[in-house]
Amino acid sequence: MTRTLVVKATAGADAPERCAQAFTVAATAAAAGVEVSLWLTGESTWFALPGRAEQFELPHSAPLGDLLHVILTTGRVTACTQCAARRDIGPGDVLPGVRIAGAAVFVEEAIAEGAQALVY
Repeated sequence: MTRTLVVKATAGADAPERCAQAFTVAATAAAAGVEVSLWLTGESTWFALPGRAEQFELPHSAPLGDLLHVILTTGRVTACTQCAARRDIGPGDVLPGVRIAGAAVFVEEAIAEGAQALVY
């Protein structure tokens, strides 16, 4: 059975350490060959837009843009439907490979057999 790690990032620049932890854990798991699904919710939704992750800075943390790249190339990245709508972000605005989906899809992924969900 394949294990899947579902990581929900709820913070962005408003809570940089929590944000970086979510991206670091997701990218580390993806680099190790784990199937990863990263969900961008709340303020982290902004990182679905081109160039936004590259603007994020946190001392002693890997560049968020690099972490996001690893996840995008090996896993799945989803922006929350409601969070995106509140920020006027549509499907044509996001990075290639980022999808917009809602709570039902998150729940489906989080409770799937072999899934482990983490929320930061």
